[in-house]
Amino acid sequence: MTFSWADSRRAFTDGARWFVRTAALVGDRWDRPGLGEWDVRALVGHTSRSLLTVENYLGQPAATVEIPSPAEYVRATRAIAAGPAVAARGRDAGAALGADPAAAVADIADRVLARLDGCDGTELVTTIAGGMRLADYLPTRSFELAVHTSDLATALQVPLDVPATSAAQALRIITELAVTDGRAGPLLLAATGRPGLPAGFSVL
Repeated sequence: MTFSWADSRRAFTDGARWFVRTAALVGDRWDRPGLGEWDVRALVGHTSRSLLTVENYLGQPAATVEIPSPAEYVRATRAIAAGPAVAARGRDAGAALGADPAAAVADIADRVLARLDGCDGTELVTTIAGGMRLADYLPTRSFELAVHTSDLATALQVPLDVPATSAAQALRIITELAVTDGRAGPLLLAATGRPGLPAGFSVL
């Protein structure tokens, strides 16, 4: 799976802007249930890390490519993503957004998007899973923005207006994971109106 740098920049930018718009709708509901054990603030905090890790990893150059694609990154981080530290980081990130989390999210997005203006995708960054090209890492952040802003919109009971660019990249990653892991059948049936997915089904 390959994405052009222009397409990935657009998907990430559109996803970041949708996240900013959705966070601005929270109002006084930061303590309401968000996702699992997270309240809305923690969910927004976790989602903000989709932006912050891009900024942080650009400050950590890698010497070689160890993770060659977005789907391989998802596979490599499955165990990490399922661990209790993720929930704690989400709560910490939510607290770090301060007294005006929506404004903080907007500031973070502006800063990270401006930082990407000087990049061409060939940069090698050190991710939690190993060295990657920025062009391969960025779609994983668009994926996270699409999924978790959808979680936030669901928690707030507002429309799931996922940007088409972000949705296209997220669905391509999901498709590759489902096909290569032998889980395409149930996903195809559910997506075409057949009976629901098996309990606990996930490509992650």
